[in-house]
Amino acid sequence: MTPDLGSPGPERPPHFTDDAWIEVLSAVDRTYADLVVYQEQLERQNAELEEMRTFLTAILSSVSDVLIVVDRAGRIAQVSRSVTALTGCSEAAALGRPLSEMFDPADAAPLAGLMQMVRDRRRSAGLEINLRTASGTEPLDLSIAPRLDDRGRVDGFVLTGRPLGALRRAYADLSESHDALKTTQAQLVRNEKLASLGRLLAGVAHELNNPISFVYANAHALERYAAKFETYFGRVQEGAGREELIALRQSLRLDRELANLREAIQGARDGAERVRDIVEDLRRLSSDGSGETVVFDLAETVRIAASWVLRGMKQPVALVMDPLPSVQVRGRVGHVQQVVMNLVQNSVDALEGHEGAEIRLSIGTGAGRAVLTVADNGPGVPPEVRGAIFDPFFTTKPVGRGTGLGLSISHKIAQEHGGSLTLAEAGPGACFRLELPLAGGVP
Repeated sequence: MTPDLGSPGPERPPHFTDDAWIEVLSAVDRTYADLVVYQEQLERQNAELEEMRTFLTAILSSVSDVLIVVDRAGRIAQVSRSVTALTGCSEAAALGRPLSEMFDPADAAPLAGLMQMVRDRRRSAGLEINLRTASGTEPLDLSIAPRLDDRGRVDGFVLTGRPLGALRRAYADLSESHDALKTTQAQLVRNEKLASLGRLLAGVAHELNNPISFVYANAHALERYAAKFETYFGRVQEGAGREELIALRQSLRLDRELANLREAIQGARDGAERVRDIVEDLRRLSSDGSGETVVFDLAETVRIAASWVLRGMKQPVALVMDPLPSVQVRGRVGHVQQVVMNLVQNSVDALEGHEGAEIRLSIGTGAGRAVLTVADNGPGVPPEVRGAIFDPFFTTKPVGRGTGLGLSISHKIAQEHGGSLTLAEAGPGACFRLELPLAGGVP
């Protein structure tokens, strides 16, 4: 009995058996199922291609650099929107044009040669080239990469370029800003030097005032004594009698004034010598600030620099100098004095309003180096700013009290001398450690 095969189908050939016909229908079903699967795969692939196409279109529309795709014949196949914005040429007008027409005619030969090299070597290369724009030309830093087909043959090129005009203008603006910054920094350095000079002059004025006042007062006394002796010797020359001269001598108190005269002369001499010593210290302080290095006594330099800072301060601070051994170092005396003055001045500023203010200086040697420590019993340096104290323009002082360059300049001077300036961990206050190479090496 023939089985029921469902709805009517194509007429079965008379020589087909039922089994053969069932096999044909099964094959048709499998083929149809495969076609459905293939259709689904094609639909997914089409969706992926459309997504990729949208993605590439978005890239071509949003990329800021120049992007040009060229076929193997050297004609433009795709361009980014940035190209049309730079050149003023629409995408439709650009497609199909020879690539060379997009650039300055003088760059045609270098461009063709580089593309041939990329084709031969199958690797990217670059050059600087001028893109033709509506307003002239725009320099590009252009990179050319080969496009390879599925068999690895060069099928075209991808050109990417970064416009250099804006970068160069930005660099020019940056250079101008940098020059302005350098000018500002130089002005701040000058201000710092002027501030140091002002403190020094204050100390000089205070220090010179006492001996000059002493000389001035003794000069007045000498003038008074001279007037009395002129009166007396005038009467002598006029032939006054002995009794009159004795009476005049007593009334003018010449015997007492003669003793005072010697004291006034000695006092004036002492004051003048004090002024001379101050001037000599100033000469030492300002000498050898530049030029060739010399061998000098670090202890003497420290003593002079520290004393000048303390002369100009307005608050009582005890300066304690441990016995300073004579240590010979090589360098620029003026620069080292500047470092010492800055360290001592920083301690003086930190000790403002502090009871029992004290600054201690000591010098030691070791490992071929002289070591100066400047320590105070002030509040110290907070841990959160320890890493920044040598940075230029960093300061914890109020506005108008410092530029933040003192320690930075001192740190640089120490390095220029082959030494170092560090913040040491010692006591509750601040302690700075200046190391300089000994003139004769290891003692």
